[in-house]
Amino acid sequence: MQTKYVFVTGGVVSGLGKGITVASLGRLLKARGYKVVTQKFDPYINVDPGKLNPLEHGEVFVTDDGAETDLDLGHYERFIDESLTENSGMTMGKIYRSVLNKEHDGYYKGATLQVIPHITNEIKERIRKPANGNIVITEVGGTVGDIESLPILEAIRQIAHDVGRENVVFVHITLVPYLDYIGEMKTKPTQHSVSDLLSRGIQPDIIVCRSDRLIPVEMREKLALFCNVEARCIIQNINADSIYEVPLLFEDEGFADTLCTKLGLKPIEPDLRQWRALVDKCKSPKSTAEIGLVGQYTELRDAYLSIAEALSHAGIHQEVQLNIRWISDKDEDLSNLNGIVLADGIGEECSQLMLKTADYARKSKIPFLGIACGMHSALLASGAKVSAISQRKGSATCQLPEGSKAQQAYGKLTIEERFRNHFKVEEAKGWLVSEDSAMAELNDHPWYVCVQFHPEYKSRVTRPSPLFESFIKEVKNHE
Repeated sequence: MQTKYVFVTGGVVSGLGKGITVASLGRLLKARGYKVVTQKFDPYINVDPGKLNPLEHGEVFVTDDGAETDLDLGHYERFIDESLTENSGMTMGKIYRSVLNKEHDGYYKGATLQVIPHITNEIKERIRKPANGNIVITEVGGTVGDIESLPILEAIRQIAHDVGRENVVFVHITLVPYLDYIGEMKTKPTQHSVSDLLSRGIQPDIIVCRSDRLIPVEMREKLALFCNVEARCIIQNINADSIYEVPLLFEDEGFADTLCTKLGLKPIEPDLRQWRALVDKCKSPKSTAEIGLVGQYTELRDAYLSIAEALSHAGIHQEVQLNIRWISDKDEDLSNLNGIVLADGIGEECSQLMLKTADYARKSKIPFLGIACGMHSALLASGAKVSAISQRKGSATCQLPEGSKAQQAYGKLTIEERFRNHFKVEEAKGWLVSEDSAMAELNDHPWYVCVQFHPEYKSRVTRPSPLFESFIKEVKNHE
């Protein structure tokens, strides 16, 4: 099969769910037997999200090869169940740096560097790198109209010209707002957004309309007429109870079938039986539990997105509705919790809260999971000695102590998980500690497990992280 390209852009406002759209579309195409590759191009000039403030940009998602990437790559992995690499996340900072390094090495032979063709060619090269007969879905970060994203839009316009328009589909996501004070939905924001995209030489093939209610047929026809697309190519994306319901809503809208038709692909019946069963489970829990999620950046929930989703995955499989209480130094109420997750955080104020939380969970015998800095704080709160933190990124092998709760959760002694840093436990009385200091458990507690790695990164809705699922099982016993 010739490589096919799908480009997903956004308009009107940010936060419309481009990442969930890409992830959902990838799931639907994979369910049809197609090989899907996903990637994201962010327009900001930072080289990577690793040093960005989580309160501004959300969490950093780490891939197996140690790349620190945008949180949307986590959505891709969780929905499509494919491990990504550093090539899956790109920023304009990386693009500019690569071009300047090539210029320094004489690659351009003294040519005057320009956005076109040098920057756009670099972008095109990165987009086309994972080709080989796959369907490559590329999310363009930001919003159409942002000055930073202009080179990316020009590059994807050129790709359609290079490979043939029949091998490319442009998907544009917009907002169709409902104005309460006049009781009416408005199409004008979408029309203006599409007009802006057209001014960049890109005619969208499919328009995904984000709204909080059903869009009337006549309004969809109006959008189709004014945006120059077929009526079947106006896909509504209304609010869902769970993000994992979105692929099924898109399937009902005929999103994937329409896209496949435009790409000249065979109409294949998707196998969504497992996905539907999981969504049904999500809608009919048998019990509820209150989980405290403690960390420095809990004011922005995206800062701990993968942890929240890993909890959700475990809850779905254990048929428990989890109510997460986001706890920060401004709200230190730890009462009436069935379990506590102590997440990453940096700073003196957060450290005090984290020490207090770890101490509270230890003394009250509440099920407790400490992750990365959460493990560090739990050890310090009990009087253990820990060496300085050093860098360790990406997937690595860990050896679990035989008979430990972690070993029971994974069902094996040797595991692979992803790290962002590493420290050594020098002395920890009353703890069971692995030889590589990757995990530690309190001996006199029902379930008090701490790990340096990030088990949330590899959790999937179809197969939850064993550690998170073991934690939720214990939470059910503690209700």
